Amino acid sequence: MQELVEHRRTRYDWRRAEAVLDGFGQFRTELDGVGVHFLHTRSPEPDALPLLLCHGWPGSVLEFRDVIGPLTDPVAHGGSAEDAFHVVVPSMPGFGFSDRPTTTGWGVGRIAAAWAELMARLGYGDRFGAQGGDWGAAVVDRMGRDAPPGLVGMHLNLVPAIPTTDEVASATPEEQEMVASAARYSAELSAYAAAQATRPQTVGYLLADNPVGLAAWIYALFVDVSDTDGDPAAVLGADAILDDVMLYWLPNAGASSARLYWEAAREAPAAAGPNPTPLGVSVFPKEPVRASERWIAARYEKVVHHRRHDRGGHFAAMEQPAALVEDVRATFRGLR
Repeated sequence: MQELVEHRRTRYDWRRAEAVLDGFGQFRTELDGVGVHFLHTRSPEPDALPLLLCHGWPGSVLEFRDVIGPLTDPVAHGGSAEDAFHVVVPSMPGFGFSDRPTTTGWGVGRIAAAWAELMARLGYGDRFGAQGGDWGAAVVDRMGRDAPPGLVGMHLNLVPAIPTTDEVASATPEEQEMVASAARYSAELSAYAAAQATRPQTVGYLLADNPVGLAAWIYALFVDVSDTDGDPAAVLGADAILDDVMLYWLPNAGASSARLYWEAAREAPAAAGPNPTPLGVSVFPKEPVRASERWIAARYEKVVHHRRHDRGGHFAAMEQPAALVEDVRATFRGLR
């Protein structure tokens, strides 16, 4: 943390991050009464498939900076024009430059409905895909269950599939390791989530006027769940970490982003039964909460792509952008 703070004090340039955001195309609209900030980058390929990219906490729209180019312009990055996407990346309500909700009820289901409306408003309602990790995975999974018009498929790098008692009892050695990993995360690494799910406003006071405290609160998760040997600033770059922190600091989003945990903890569950939307999955070894192919198959009607990787963790778009891009392309090749 001392090195990160020194980098922020002496070398960091927020204007560089502003230029990156502007280069992708920044926009705002109002959805269900809340002002929403989003990036929108159109592909040069006329037949590109619209794709929604959904971040979580403590992520931001900038965690996708290294995948937007290859997804929108695959030819320029050594790929095929047939794999092109028009990319839309919204900031979650209460995150980044989206407004803070002024009423309760902004859980995963309401966000999923808002993102479907965003795609329709942009003219993409006839046919689009969605991708997510962390809370973005929960939102995309909910979109898949709600099956809004036009959603052809989804890709997740975290699958929200909690094994049942029977599945745990019959777990293979690999599945037993997954159960143990999730248990370690819950017991040792998830205190932030419990605090944000129960006392988000109290946490917010701690994060609103102390930039070092906010950075430490965010950086801890990068340390704990990324495949960076405990030094994410060295592997991902101090600028990338600080860009993410700034998208919480500048709009004072500590409390408002934490409220998503509070909302989700009180939200009615989605309808039971298998998710009907075609699914692609990326499994990264340092993601602490992973699901086996067997558990996934029991919860999703059609798995069109599943790939396990040798490196990478929770922040897939930042840690392994090339691998994530290829998995997204593979997921949607047969769904366009």
